[in-house]
Amino acid sequence: MPSPAAPLTSARPTAVVLADGVSRLEVTLKLTTAILALAAGVYTYLGVRELLNGSPTTVFFAAVIYSVAVSVGIYAFWVFMMQFMPHVTSMMGRLLMAGCMVLGSLMIVAMSSWLNASALAGAAAIQQHLAITVQNYTRDLDRANSQAIAAQSLLPDIQLASSRFAKLADAERAGSLTGTSGSGTVVQLLTQMSTQLDGLGQQVQESGKRVSALYEQGGKSLARMRELISDRGPIASRSDAFATESLTLMGVIANLQQTSVAPAVRRAAASLSAGFIAPAAGGRNGDLAERQTAVVGKVEGAIATQAASLADAADKILALPRIEPTRFQTLSPAEAVLRYAGDFIPSWAGAISIDLMPAVLVLILCVVHAAIRREGLPAASASSLTASDLVTALQIAREVEDARRAAEARPAAAPPADTPTAPADAPQPAAAVAAADENVTSLSSARIGK
Repeated sequence: MPSPAAPLTSARPTAVVLADGVSRLEVTLKLTTAILALAAGVYTYLGVRELLNGSPTTVFFAAVIYSVAVSVGIYAFWVFMMQFMPHVTSMMGRLLMAGCMVLGSLMIVAMSSWLNASALAGAAAIQQHLAITVQNYTRDLDRANSQAIAAQSLLPDIQLASSRFAKLADAERAGSLTGTSGSGTVVQLLTQMSTQLDGLGQQVQESGKRVSALYEQGGKSLARMRELISDRGPIASRSDAFATESLTLMGVIANLQQTSVAPAVRRAAASLSAGFIAPAAGGRNGDLAERQTAVVGKVEGAIATQAASLADAADKILALPRIEPTRFQTLSPAEAVLRYAGDFIPSWAGAISIDLMPAVLVLILCVVHAAIRREGLPAASASSLTASDLVTALQIAREVEDARRAAEARPAAAPPADTPTAPADAPQPAAAVAAADENVTSLSSARIGK
C-alpha cells in the first residue's frame, strides 16, 4: 500500500509567498503605470502647447493628440517590459532587454520629460531669464552713466583755467604783466581765453543735467522691469511688456553715450592750441610793444599747456570701450528651461521621475522572479488548492482507480499444455502485479498545479 501523504505544515515556502504577491499586485502595477503615463501626458500637453502656433482650436487638438500618443507609448513600453523582462533568463537576452529599456528611456526623456520640465518650471525659467537680463541692463546703464559723467571731472580744471586767465587779465589792467596799466592787447587776449573756457564749462554743466535726466529715465525703466518680474500675471504678457521696456532702456543707454561732453572738450582743447593766433602788439611805443609781445608769448605757452592737459583727460575718457547693450531675446518656456537647466535641477528630476518610475518596478519584478526561480515552486500546497484543483484531483484519482481495477480484472493468458492451470482463487504472481503497477501513476507523485 502507498505510504500516507505527509501532513501539510502551516509554513509557506518563500517562492509561494513571492508568487502570490506578484499575482495580487498585477492590477496595482498596471494601474500605477497607467496613472504615471497619464500624468506624463498631462504635463506633456502643458509643455507642447507653448511650442505650437496657429488658431486656438488647432493648437488644442494638436497638443491633445501628441500628449495622448505619449501617454499610450509610455504605458505600452513599460507594460511590455514588466511582462517580458523578468522572465528572460539567458545572459544575452537580459543584456538585450536592458539595452531596450535604456533606449526606450532615452526616447521617453526626449519626447516627454523635457516638456514636463517646461510645464513644471517654464514660468520660473522665463522669470530667471528676465532677472538676468535686468542685471545686464543695470550694469550697462551704470557703465554708460559713468562714462557720460566722467567728463564732469574736467569741469574743475576748466573753471580753474578760466579763473586763472581772468585774474591775469585783472592783473594786467593794473599793469602787473607789462608794467603799463590799461586794457590793451594782453588784457583782451586773457579775457577772450577766460570767456572761451567759461563757455566750455557751461557746456559741461548742461551735459551733466542731461545725463542726470537720462539716468533717471533709465532707472524708471529698470523699476518697471523689476515689477514685471515680480508680478503674478501670465508670463507671456509680462515678457512682451518687458521687451517694450528693454527697447526704451536701450535708447536711454545710447543717448547717454551720445550726451557725453568729452568729445566737445577734446575739440575745444585742440582749437585753443592749434587755432591760437597771437595778436599784434598795440603799444604806443616800441618798448611797450615788446613787453606786450613777450607777455602774449607766455600766454600762448600757458594756453598750449592747458589745452594739452584738457585734451589728455578727454582722450582717456574717449578711450573707454563703447557699451553695446545686449538685446532682449524672448524665450518660450521650453527654451528657457533648456537654457537655464542647471538652475532647475529639482524640476528636471521630478519631470524625469514621472516618466522613468516604472523602471524601478521592472527591476523589482526581475529580482522577485529570479528569487522564485531559485526557490522553486512546490508541486502543491494546501493554501494554493482551489475548488477547480480539488475537482481535477478527484477526477484523476477515479481514473487511476478504474485503471487499477481493469488491470486486476483482466484474465491471465492461457498457460501451455504441460503447465498445470492455477486455480482461479490462487494469488497472482508478484511479477504480474508489478507489471500492472508500472502502468499506474500514484496520486501522491502526480503534480497538481493550477
